[in-house]
Amino acid sequence: MSDNVWIRDEPQSPCIKICQIHPQERICIGCYRTQMEIGLWKRMSAEERREVLAELPGRASRVAPRRRGGRAARKGFVPPDRKE
Repeated sequence: MSDNVWIRDEPQSPCIKICQIHPQERICIGCYRTQMEIGLWKRMSAEERREVLAELPGRASRVAPRRRGGRAARKGFVPPDRKE
């Protein structure tokens, strides 16, 4: 028996099951879709889905965590090239 019955010729959901809406940006931190896009996904045409998918990579930086570790995070740290 083949699973080809379940394969569809349309863009699949980008959901990675990390479903949390960023409080300021109002987009999911897992798939970068808005709540409206998530809710309408099943009713969107293939072309509408492709348009949303094309926008997602540009949204990633809006919710990416800022790095806080390393030497730069230490209080009073001055990079060697900036010491006087």
